[in-house]
Parts: sequence; structure tokens; C-alpha cells
Amino acid sequence: MLPEPAPEWHTTAWLNTPQPLELAQLRGKVVLLHAFQMLCPGCVAHGIPQAQRVAKLFEGAPLAVVGLHTVFEHHAAMGPESLRAFLYEYRVTFPVGIDAPGPDGDPIPCTMRAYAMQGTPTAILIDAQGRLRRQVFGQYDDLLLGAELGALLVEARQSSAAAVDAQAAEGCSDDRCARGP
Repeated sequence: MLPEPAPEWHTTAWLNTPQPLELAQLRGKVVLLHAFQMLCPGCVAHGIPQAQRVAKLFEGAPLAVVGLHTVFEHHAAMGPESLRAFLYEYRVTFPVGIDAPGPDGDPIPCTMRAYAMQGTPTAILIDAQGRLRRQVFGQYDDLLLGAELGALLVEARQSSAAAVDAQAAEGCSDDRCARGP
């Protein structure tokens, strides 16, 4: 079974980034999407610190760490102003999107529903081609996450190198190789 394209994100606002992020903008990079709620004990104790470590350890790699604040309970207590203060207090610097509310009073936010998340924290790995490769609900073992990110980064580099080789071969025939424009 081949990986499926990752669903688009449906957000109402973005924090820690000058402009909204879309998956298409991140093609060529591996994406770690960390879905959380600021009042979720597992998110605060494990998920957010893990995402921060990944952002720091993989700085300079073709990897984007993105947060998704996806609120399915205690809606009134977790608005944008509270989230802004939370991100400041916990020194979260990676971009964080605010999941759009579900339609017609649905308590499950749009992106959470699109990814069929069971709750928070949820870690989602998206490969450099924009395909959903892994989704983990709850605590994600650091070693397993690191190994899976490493494999996706190697895959991304190999895919990038193959594309360069294919592009170079376009100007070649059996008797000559023409240089590009």
C-alpha cells in the first residue's frame, strides 16, 4: 500500500510565523506536525518538549516542525490569546496553527477530523512529497521518532539527488550531452 497525500490543514490563525503555512509550501521537506492542546497533560509534559527538541536537533535539515493547536474540549479556556501566552511561557518558537472549529457546532476541529486523530498529543510525519507516513497518538518514543525522521530525511535526499540526475540526463543522448540553458 502506497502512502496517501496528507490532508490539507484548516486553520483560523497562525502564531510564530509571518504568514500562514500550507503543506504545498513545505514540499521538499519532511514535516513533523505536532497536534496538541495547551491543557493536555501529555502535550505539556511530553509532546511539546519533544517537538522543541526535534526543532533544535534537526536545525538546518530539510525538516519543518509545525504545531497544530486542536481543541476538542474546554473551548472557552483555550482561545488565541491564551495560546499566545502559553507559547511565550513555554518558549515554543516553531509555527503553530490554530485548528478551525468543526462545522455546525461539531466539537471536533476540521484538521483533527481530516486526519482522524484520536486525541492529543498526536505526532504526524509527512514525507518530502507531502504524503502521510506515520501518525502516533500519545507519547512517541524519542528513539523511534528519531529513527523514522532519519529514514525520511535520507529518503528525501535520495529523491532530490535522483531528480537532479534525471534533469541532467535530459540533455544527453548516446553521442553527446548538451548543457542546460
